[in-house]
Amino acid sequence: MIKNLMRRGLPAFAFAVLPLLAGTLPAAATAPGSELTVTSHVSEPPFAGGLGGRLAPLPLFEAIDRIPGAVEQRDGYKRDLYKHWNRGVNADDGCDTRREVILSEAVEAPEVGAGCKLTGGSWLSPYDGVTVTAAGGLDVDHMVPLAEVHDSGGYAWDASRREAYANDQASPLTLIAVTAKSNRSKSDKDPAQWLPPAGGYRCQYTAEWVATKLRWALAADEAEREALLGLAEDCSGTTVVYEPAP
Repeated sequence: MIKNLMRRGLPAFAFAVLPLLAGTLPAAATAPGSELTVTSHVSEPPFAGGLGGRLAPLPLFEAIDRIPGAVEQRDGYKRDLYKHWNRGVNADDGCDTRREVILSEAVEAPEVGAGCKLTGGSWLSPYDGVTVTAAGGLDVDHMVPLAEVHDSGGYAWDASRREAYANDQASPLTLIAVTAKSNRSKSDKDPAQWLPPAGGYRCQYTAEWVATKLRWALAADEAEREALLGLAEDCSGTTVVYEPAP
C-alpha cells in the first residue's frame, strides 16, 4: 500500500519551466470540492529555490488555462510509433515498464518469479474502484492515451520522445494500473468523451490528466478544454504540480 500511495501521489500543477515539489495525499477517492494536490514528480533533493524550497501548486482552473489550444491532428498515427514496453527503470530486474508499474502500484506485493512472472498480490483500480487479485486482470494505461498524445502534439515528436512518453515512470501519473475492463472502456477518449466510473476519483483524474498534458507540453482542443473547465467547477479544492519532461 505504501508503494502505491508514494507512486500515485496527487493532482497538481506548477510553473511550466521549474521542477516542483508538493505534499502528497493518499490516492483514495476524494469527494468533489475537497482539497487535493496531484504531483507529477517529486524531486530529490527538493528544489532549492523560492518560497523556502517550495513553490505553491496551481489551482486546477489556472492549470487548465496553461494548456495551449489546438485542433487535433490524427494523421499518420500508428500505435507502434510509441514503442512500449521497454526494459523499464531497472534494466537488470527482468521486468519491463508495464510490470514495474504494476509492482509499484500493488496494495499487497505479489511474488516475483523468473521472467518477472507475478503471482498473488492485490491492486485497487482507481478508475472503477475494483480490487484486483491477479496481475493478469490489469492493464497499464497511459493517462493521456497514445492516440490523444499524437493528436495533441506527439505527431511532431521524434521516435525517442515518443518512447520516453510511452514508458514514463519519472512521473507517477503518466502510467496507471487499472482493470482491463475500465481501460478498454476509456480507449483513446479524452475527458469530453469518457470519465472514470468511480465518481470520487474524477477530480483527481482531471488533475492528473491536466498535469500529464502540461508535463509533455500537449495541447487541448475546444471540446476537451470545455470539459476540463466543467469538471473543475466541482473540484474547487484541487491543485496541480508538475515537472516538464526532459
